[in-house]
Amino acid sequence: MTLRPTARFAADYNALPQPLRQRVDKALGLLLANSRHPSLHIKKMKRYENRREGRVTLHYRVIFTIEGDAYILLRIGTHDLLR
Repeated sequence: MTLRPTARFAADYNALPQPLRQRVDKALGLLLANSRHPSLHIKKMKRYENRREGRVTLHYRVIFTIEGDAYILLRIGTHDLLR
């Protein structure tokens, strides 16, 4: 699998403070290595059929879809922002 960030995801990522970007990088590495890693808590989003969310921290989530052999990274932000 590969990661394909959208422009919106890149903007969200660039707006994060450096320590949080490091946490995002770690979470995305885990996603690539083992999408079922327990710390990611990946689940399907109820309101969007093909979207999934994974945990970066207690308050931050990454939203993505899967297309072929790629994770399409859509957004990153607080749990409340993404709802």
